[in-house]
Amino acid sequence: MLLPRWWELGDPCAWTGQGRGTRRMSPATTGTFLLTVYTIFCKVHSDRNVYPSAGVLFVHVLEREYFKGEFPPYPKPGEISNDPITFNTNLMGYPDRPGWLRYIQRTPYSDGVLYGSPTAENVGKPTIIEITAYNRRTFETARHNLIINIMSAEDFPLPYQAEFFIKNMNVEEMLASEVLGDFLGAVKNVWQPERLNAINITSALDRGGRVPLPINDLKEGVYVMVGADVPFSSCLREVENPQNQLRCSQEMEPVITCDKKFRTQFYIDWCKISLVDKTKQVSTYQEVIRGEGILPDGGEYKPPSDSLKSRDYYTDFLITLAVPSAVALVLFLILAYIMCCRREGVEKRNMQTPDIQLVHHSAIQKSTKELRDMSKNREIAWPLSTLPVFHPVTGEIIPPLHADNYDSTNMPLMQTQHLPHLPKLPEENYM
Repeated sequence: MLLPRWWELGDPCAWTGQGRGTRRMSPATTGTFLLTVYTIFCKVHSDRNVYPSAGVLFVHVLEREYFKGEFPPYPKPGEISNDPITFNTNLMGYPDRPGWLRYIQRTPYSDGVLYGSPTAENVGKPTIIEITAYNRRTFETARHNLIINIMSAEDFPLPYQAEFFIKNMNVEEMLASEVLGDFLGAVKNVWQPERLNAINITSALDRGGRVPLPINDLKEGVYVMVGADVPFSSCLREVENPQNQLRCSQEMEPVITCDKKFRTQFYIDWCKISLVDKTKQVSTYQEVIRGEGILPDGGEYKPPSDSLKSRDYYTDFLITLAVPSAVALVLFLILAYIMCCRREGVEKRNMQTPDIQLVHHSAIQKSTKELRDMSKNREIAWPLSTLPVFHPVTGEIIPPLHADNYDSTNMPLMQTQHLPHLPKLPEENYM
């Protein structure tokens, strides 16, 4: 922790009573020192307690200014810092928040908001929310606890509830106290109740709405549910008449006389308004008529007792392995018999092959063998297969071109044979 430097607080010996004298600090220096000490040591905030009522909208703002002093270097009095700060909220001991509690923060430079409608099941049970703040510039963190003590409401729930859909608002804008107060004032002016409370606020995105395009300052839309202790006014019931229902089915705006009282600040989609009368709601429980597809009630589940007889799986294990192994062995023996015991052999093949084909095959093998022998030793005599044995015209036997002692290492691969007995063709003059 960084403490103020001594030249910023004055002479330290002046207020320690040692060394240079016993002078006291000046009032200005004393005020600066106390304010600095308060800024440093009051960063360890105690847990904050809030007391919302069940069935009434709860809003808690996580102010960035409140957490800025948590991250070193600690700002001096009057110093302004604008570090990006984000928040993470969860129920203590769990990875997420309770089901009724939501959180939103649009950008790291805006405040975060916890909001929701507490349920009656959590009355009397303290809900501890862990709030972790992250400084995105210095990567420092700070953690606080928010203890939510849900109180029971005397008139919970309010018997008459109406839900409005406001098209020109985002949820964080509607959660602002002054905006929500203006909306409740407009509703109270139309409804004229003795008691009016905001019950819940829900973003249109949580109801399956689409993210609007970033043009013309379009908003996501927000659902606001309010409750009152008197029946709905005639203005609110105008949306239920057949003419307005027909206009809504044709995607046209209904004609509502009190719309002008909201239009100055709030654009309400009257086709999506929902009016709920708790006093007329009957139980939705219906007796189950058993029929096709519904099993009879078998009573409570009775698990098997611990005195079950043990079962021997040795026989099943052998059958599972023996049957596939036997099948595989039979297939192997059949394949081995076909490949090894059913071969025809070379003799049978030669008997079924024509003699002229065997002679050609033998000549090819003989020439191949001679060529391989020549590649090993080039001093041997010329192979018989390369020597002419008869004259191509007269059919007379002619002697070899070279004697046996001829040096064949200098002979070209292709040579011209001179045959003296061939008749000369007459030369034609093409000129």
